[in-house]
Amino acid sequence: MRVLSALLARDLGLLLGSGRGGPWLPVLFFVAVAVLFPFAVGPDAPLLARTGGGVLWIAALLAAILPIDRLIAPDLEAGFFDQFALRGISEELVLAVRLMAHWLTFGPLLLIAALPAAALFNLPGDTARMLLLGLLAGTPGLAAIGIIISSMTASLRGGAALGGLLLIPLAVPILIFGAGALANPDGEGLALCAAISLAMCAVAPFASGAAVRAAREG
Repeated sequence: MRVLSALLARDLGLLLGSGRGGPWLPVLFFVAVAVLFPFAVGPDAPLLARTGGGVLWIAALLAAILPIDRLIAPDLEAGFFDQFALRGISEELVLAVRLMAHWLTFGPLLLIAALPAAALFNLPGDTARMLLLGLLAGTPGLAAIGIIISSMTASLRGGAALGGLLLIPLAVPILIFGAGALANPDGEGLALCAAISLAMCAVAPFASGAAVRAAREG
């Protein structure tokens, strides 16, 4: 337990203290989309309310791409995973903790930013509530996909650009059911979004661990 706490504290410190905006960059991107989109479509309140939820989901997906290049590659290049292996700490455990740290540094901030964003789009109360619940259920899955893609591309030149291209199709199911729940408030879309997100969180440590091990031994 002490090892897990130490790993989590280290990862949070690295992600919160990293350059290029740190955890604020995804949130600022999300807010920028929410602010600029109404200017692009004009002051049509019914149109904004009808399309706002989907736009915010797309913004959340794109915001999740931004920190991909700094999730795994710096530690892989510095040899930290080799040191963890020498101490008997598996890549899967390290990356499970990294997944938790990654979500903690952008997920809660994104949920907070979604409140004023929903107001900008004039979303009804029920729709705004479903949006928040959907993001709460879906952002861990987006974080898990980000960890997988970052691990797969960490040793590649131009991995960040390739990672963005790979992440978008993998995240489409979460996007479909998360945004679809806004139009069907019966909860089925939200449940499917949460199920896919949970599955991605369960798979991510093993898939990313295998990718990091292959990159480290290659």
